[in-house]
Amino acid sequence: MAVYSAAAAVLAGVESRQGSLKGLVYASNFQNVKQLYALVCETQRYSAVLDAVIANAGLLRAEKKLRPHLAKVLVYDLLLGKGFRGRGGRWKPLLERHQARLKAELARLKVRQGVSRNEDLLEVGSKPGSASQVPRFVRVNILKTCAEDAIDYFKRQGFSYQGRASSLNDIRALKGKCFLLDPLLPELLVFPAQTDLHDHPLYQAGHLILQDKASCLPAMLLAPPPGSHVIDACAAPGNKTSHLAALLKNQGKIFAFDQDAKRLASMATLLARAGVSCCELAEQDFLAVSPSDQRYCQVQYILLDPSCSGSGMPSRQLEEPKSCTPSPERLRALAAFQQRALSHALTFPALRRLVYSTCSVCQEENEDVVRAALQQSPGAFRLAPVLPSWPHRGLSAFPGAEHCLRASPETTLTGGFFIAVLERVEEPSSGSQAKAAASELTPSPAPKGKKRRRKAAAAPGT
Repeated sequence: MAVYSAAAAVLAGVESRQGSLKGLVYASNFQNVKQLYALVCETQRYSAVLDAVIANAGLLRAEKKLRPHLAKVLVYDLLLGKGFRGRGGRWKPLLERHQARLKAELARLKVRQGVSRNEDLLEVGSKPGSASQVPRFVRVNILKTCAEDAIDYFKRQGFSYQGRASSLNDIRALKGKCFLLDPLLPELLVFPAQTDLHDHPLYQAGHLILQDKASCLPAMLLAPPPGSHVIDACAAPGNKTSHLAALLKNQGKIFAFDQDAKRLASMATLLARAGVSCCELAEQDFLAVSPSDQRYCQVQYILLDPSCSGSGMPSRQLEEPKSCTPSPERLRALAAFQQRALSHALTFPALRRLVYSTCSVCQEENEDVVRAALQQSPGAFRLAPVLPSWPHRGLSAFPGAEHCLRASPETTLTGGFFIAVLERVEEPSSGSQAKAAASELTPSPAPKGKKRRRKAAAAPGT
């Protein structure tokens, strides 16, 4: 099957240092990027175990046409993944001939190591820690359906809806086919950590977006009202862009920029599936966009989520094995770019509110960038004091940094993240909606299920 060949090619590219895991996945042109990414990450995580099992079973000696990276991917899916389950193509009968021997070698390896579970075979540093316990967050795409209808659909599939979570402990206790409504974001559903919804019909139809809670906060805190003009400065892969469009109700305009043509093409597919019609994509460096261009004279809201080290991403160690922390040289280069991008964004003349975010936990890319940008525009912008009850605040790098937000698997049950909301000091009276987003959000009543059923959620394939 094509996914196995694509995964093998990515693994070979990572091994030969042709690029990062994520970059090679996007460059593969494989249609289901998330499926490919998940398969490669898990195969990479169990690499040493798979090498031992394959060698001890003599698989490559017996099947000389089977290349090592492809063998690793196939054996992972056979022994540790979901099994072939209707896929595998011409390789399925080949692997099934060796299935008994491969399973026996895996069992012997467990006996020698004195463990009973597959994940106990992983080396220290490869074992899933708190990051693996981050729940599966699912944003309901309100351009196509509503939370009530999505909840009702899952209930009809045998899932048990537990209502709105009242604390992180409620989320930690999730297991099996139970799910909750997030206590902060009214369209965010929460499932147990290992829930896989990539093949779910609502996801395939664009009614659901698989998006970490921390990644949902930037658009929510930017809070552009319908009819606004918004810039998404570094937009791909597009989840935040689709969230902005949902908040705008497809009314207004989103100018979305990204330099990577392949990522932009994937983003266009994602936005089309999500029903986004208010977005104008441009293959362009945001730093080359002129603030004086009349096309952007009404832009009052900017979301800036620039390239970063990704040090807060749970999958980071899989993308760069043996390197959890970016080098000082890379950090300096990234921070310099991020500071230029933020300072540039603050020069758009009609700008009222900006959200700066990264999936990094490094101060150099976060508080230090924000401080430098504010110093370059003294008195013009300030940090908005958002979500006062959020448990994880910015580092005390400068006065007011506590208004920034941080996130982590340990403190917020999300990926590692950083968010700063900057607003122009001369706040006009028409900015009441943006001010409202800066204060604690009051959750609406939790959906109960069968209030109304829109056609979109009832029949996602139509």
